[in-house]
Amino acid sequence: MHMADALVAPAVAGTMYVCSAAAAAYSIKKVRKEEDPKKIPVMGVMGAFVFAAQMINFTIPGTGASGHLSGGVLLSALLGPYAGFLTMIGVLLVQCLLFADGGLLALGCNIWNMAFYGCFLGALLIWRPMMKKGASRGKIAAASIIGCVLTLQLGSFSVTLETLTSGITELPFGAFVAVMQPIHLAIGLVEGLITAAVLVFVYEARPELLWGVSEEGTSTSRFSFRRTVITLAVLALLVAGGLSLAASAFPDGLEWSMQQVAGTEELETDGAVYDKADEIQSATSLLPDYGFSGSESAAGTSFSGVVGAGVVAAVCVGICWIFRLFRKKSEGKESFLQR
Repeated sequence: MHMADALVAPAVAGTMYVCSAAAAAYSIKKVRKEEDPKKIPVMGVMGAFVFAAQMINFTIPGTGASGHLSGGVLLSALLGPYAGFLTMIGVLLVQCLLFADGGLLALGCNIWNMAFYGCFLGALLIWRPMMKKGASRGKIAAASIIGCVLTLQLGSFSVTLETLTSGITELPFGAFVAVMQPIHLAIGLVEGLITAAVLVFVYEARPELLWGVSEEGTSTSRFSFRRTVITLAVLALLVAGGLSLAASAFPDGLEWSMQQVAGTEELETDGAVYDKADEIQSATSLLPDYGFSGSESAAGTSFSGVVGAGVVAAVCVGICWIFRLFRKKSEGKESFLQR
């Protein structure tokens, strides 16, 4: 659901940059009050995991469309809404600059559509209330599916509103909404199942990693913190370097919807702002479309997945360092690797 620059006018793009930046500033303020350095490696690993998972487009049967994980609900269920939102920004920033996935001008829109709803509404309105009296496999599955479906519906509707407000395409609002919402309903259901599977694993391995979960009725840990994080890191690398090769060739839900309504997945842009954004993105995208430039080799896809996962992890940890997040205020506490 990464929007291209051709869908948004500069005024709308600027407005969404401001909205996303305000949410990021608020998140930084909230996270700086937390004293939990163990979340730093979790941010890095889960950022890499979401990046890798987004490379796997799954086919929606009978439609000719595909979808991929957004990741907001997953991240916020582990990190909370604020750290989850900052992690999603790291994922989307790397995708935009290194792989030219999603327009640079539209980055503020993509952060809002894919990160804000999942991390804030998914966590605060769905996940936390359902986990208030303790977690269980059933409750985790229900919260994951409801959260993913609801927030993806809101995100896809925001895409149509931003396109309508921009007024630079010939995509009629009613027809665009009529195809966008149903296809993203199906995508949200699949994302909910994937999210539930990952969170149930964490619940079984290290339940205290789940955010906002009451200790009442919570199972005991089966894995150490270190083993759980390493397992998730290995899974991220396997998905990025291997399973990414099995991604569907069908267009994603947004591209498919555009094709259904306008007959094309790509729209033309015209203007100095668009040219400058494209110039910057062309200079930074060393692995455009998740591959070697001018090549469609499987090696390029695997290389892009592994490198991208590593860069996302580094960016997320770097965000913690730059903004002094989760700083340990007292010495003498045991290292997270010892837990």
